[in-house]
Amino acid sequence: MYDVTRSIPMIPDKQLIRLRFEQAAATYEQQATVQQRVAERLLTLLADAAPGLQPQHILEIGCCTGLLTEKVLTRYPGIVHLTISDLVAAFEQCVCRKIGALADNITFLAGDIETVRLPSRYDLIISSSTLHWVYDLPELCRKFHHHLQPGGVLAFSLYGKDNLREIRSVTGVGLAYRDLEQLQTVVGEKFEILAAEEARETLWYPEPIAVLQHLRATGVNSIGQQAWTRRQVNAFIADYKSQFSGDQGVRLTYHPMFIVARPRS
Repeated sequence: MYDVTRSIPMIPDKQLIRLRFEQAAATYEQQATVQQRVAERLLTLLADAAPGLQPQHILEIGCCTGLLTEKVLTRYPGIVHLTISDLVAAFEQCVCRKIGALADNITFLAGDIETVRLPSRYDLIISSSTLHWVYDLPELCRKFHHHLQPGGVLAFSLYGKDNLREIRSVTGVGLAYRDLEQLQTVVGEKFEILAAEEARETLWYPEPIAVLQHLRATGVNSIGQQAWTRRQVNAFIADYKSQFSGDQGVRLTYHPMFIVARPRS
């Protein structure tokens, strides 16, 4: 649960992120409705921005249970090899079960994309709902630039400043998200941006406890280790209801942002 004693942006704890997503493996896909739509939108934006792309060697970052992996394999049937990576080693089995015989053309890299050694260069590097967790996105973009083939494409989605704003408002805790302009500045150092867009997704829940259950079920509760007392839980419920109630219950906001780009020479 969230550490309500902090009121500043928190630095992601990679070990805690790994643990929370590992714990959420069985419930992730049932709850990850926004992440599903974000993955679909990313692929649509990629197809529109790079219509001639026929990647044979692809790297996917933050594969989780394989929501995007399955879609990539369907969208690009000419793939020779797909490398997928995640902090959670157990997700390899989740993905393999999902894609069946297609797993023969996949290599799984377990570890932190910021430090793991990438074995090749790729025609497409793609990631959905992951890169807001990294420490140093500018340096990671330089790494991507080095590992893309000439004419290759970088496509990713992550979350922006309004993401989970209700949680941040009530608890004072949240990641140090960028806005879309800041994100384009970071990526534009090494890449020509082909497409950039953002959206807002609002989910409604019957009560604040259901919001916390949703965050736990998707692994998104990965920015604080301290358990709440009953008093803190009750205070959260009261504050959340007073600030974010509506006709449909209580709301939770997601703020996905999308980038498609080609490396500058």
